[in-house]
Amino acid sequence: MTTEPIYKTDALIAEDIDAYLEQHQHKTMLRFITCGSVDDGKSTLIGRLLYDSKMIFEDQLDALANDSKKVGTQGQEIDFALLVDGLAAEREQGITIDVAYRFFNTEKRKFIVADCPGHEQYTRNMVTGASTADLAVVMIDARKGVLVQTRRHSYLCNLIGIRNIVLAVNKMDLVDYSQEVFDKIVADYAKFAEEIGIESFTAMPISGFKGDNITVAPSENTPWYEGPSLIEHLETVEVLNAQDAEKPFRMPVQWVNRPNLDFRGFSGQIATGAVKPGDAVRVLPSGKTSHVRSIVTYGGDLDEAVAGQSVTLTLTDEIDCSRGNVIAVADNPPEVADQFEATVVWMDDEPLLPGRGYWLKLGTQTVSAAIAEPKYEINVNTLERLAAKTLGLNAIGVAEVTTDKPLVFEPYADSRTLGGFILIDKVTNATVAAGMLHFSLRRSQNVHWQAVDITREEHARLKNQTPKVLWFTGLSGSGKSTIANEVEKRLNLMNRHTFLLDGDNIRHGLNKDLGFTDADRVENIRRVGEVARLMTDAGLIVLTAFISPFRAERQMVRDLLPEGEFVEIFVDTPLEVAEERDVKGLYKKAREGKLKNFTGIDSPYEAPENAEIRVNTVEMTPQEAAAYIIDRIMPLK
Repeated sequence: MTTEPIYKTDALIAEDIDAYLEQHQHKTMLRFITCGSVDDGKSTLIGRLLYDSKMIFEDQLDALANDSKKVGTQGQEIDFALLVDGLAAEREQGITIDVAYRFFNTEKRKFIVADCPGHEQYTRNMVTGASTADLAVVMIDARKGVLVQTRRHSYLCNLIGIRNIVLAVNKMDLVDYSQEVFDKIVADYAKFAEEIGIESFTAMPISGFKGDNITVAPSENTPWYEGPSLIEHLETVEVLNAQDAEKPFRMPVQWVNRPNLDFRGFSGQIATGAVKPGDAVRVLPSGKTSHVRSIVTYGGDLDEAVAGQSVTLTLTDEIDCSRGNVIAVADNPPEVADQFEATVVWMDDEPLLPGRGYWLKLGTQTVSAAIAEPKYEINVNTLERLAAKTLGLNAIGVAEVTTDKPLVFEPYADSRTLGGFILIDKVTNATVAAGMLHFSLRRSQNVHWQAVDITREEHARLKNQTPKVLWFTGLSGSGKSTIANEVEKRLNLMNRHTFLLDGDNIRHGLNKDLGFTDADRVENIRRVGEVARLMTDAGLIVLTAFISPFRAERQMVRDLLPEGEFVEIFVDTPLEVAEERDVKGLYKKAREGKLKNFTGIDSPYEAPENAEIRVNTVEMTPQEAAAYIIDRIMPLK
């Protein structure tokens, strides 16, 4: 007898769920961050938003109330910050040290909010959170006013390209909701905002703890404030990224969709603009042109696709296009260059080594890149431009970037997708920096690769040999030069065309301007690598004898050459043995403090992990080592 009502109820529930899903499917999404100085109330504000938007389950609320009592919240009040400060270290210290992301929604919009850490040493975390945000809520403690970290985070938000700024003057309950205090803080911030290029911001007095002007406005405690509540502003603010639809069409190719021989499409997410079947497009960096045949999606072909949509495009012509290419409107394509000026935010504990090769990832493009010595470092607190030879953790500077291949790009101010990049350490695969491209350097447009008729293959054929670089690496005194010289003599007797580049000899000429700092060592190997590559283009077998202490630089040279042409030979001699030999007296000087930055003493040597050949001069003579190497690299044709 109770079956019928139950079925009706289930149907009604299903109906409600469908209506709910339909309603939320078409809501716009706003990504925003909260930032500011330590203990300005960022986590509390987010907790309040989650609470007021009914995004907390009953069991979570009970646990929150219990936790609030444990950390000393007075009375029956809830410490909303505990909803966000999930890391144990944060609860113990009472600060946010990582970026905490939370999702919530209202009747009008969906939100993803990032709670960014306030401490200066976690600036890299803040940059990470801001990189995808459409809006920033800059928090200020009404008792403290504009602080150094407030300025730093505001500068970073502007640098990252966030144009929607909310100045939330928090803890108004602790200053008796004083309009005078509020007005003074807004005036101070407005002066600073103008200095760094923030064109406009929305100021509002709030109390995250008490809930004033968070979800309902105006609060009875601030009758002098006539603006919207924070949630009202977040629900109605225009997302600037929506303007991407009005920009020229660009789509970085993520992968080539080839399920069978009858279909070939290019998949990716449209960064800017719109595209329709029949539109003329250009594939970059090649510059080849075609027309869009169809726009394919899982739900069927489209008559038009716009920025933010992930689609597969088929073209009317069979042209070369692969991951990392960019499909753009034919008559207004983005630029292509290999040298740029950029702002770099350094995120690694180890400082930037100018000239070192890093992987640069921009959109779907990945290339090898080197950062020059910074033009200057920016003091975010004073906005001064400071002289700098490198960048340390959390430092921000402007420098020139050079890539080994042309990069399809647009200035970051015009496109986050084609203007923002990250740098990745080639050895550790750690992300070491984020950057924003400003413009290409004129010389990158004026210098072109000159085509020649005699190829490197023909040079090698004429010499009847396979070009190679035999890269000898090891400590000073390990026997690199002696063994390399012995190998070259044996190759000469075999009628092989060779050239030996020795570390000391190179420093008498090509690299006489370089010292022995880490940065100079990087540049030393970079130059030698380029010379070795040119010599292999001439068909030669090149032998190099350099300490080359860093794995990253040895990998950089390997990346310059075709697969199989770089042979790393580790002359593995223990430090105590090399120091005992000390044929040049260098170790003695280093031990006495007369020779700085000496490898093995006060400068590191990173031994190869997967060298093609390893020889130990304790176990074999130079002649035996040379014979072993010749045996390993043969045949050379």
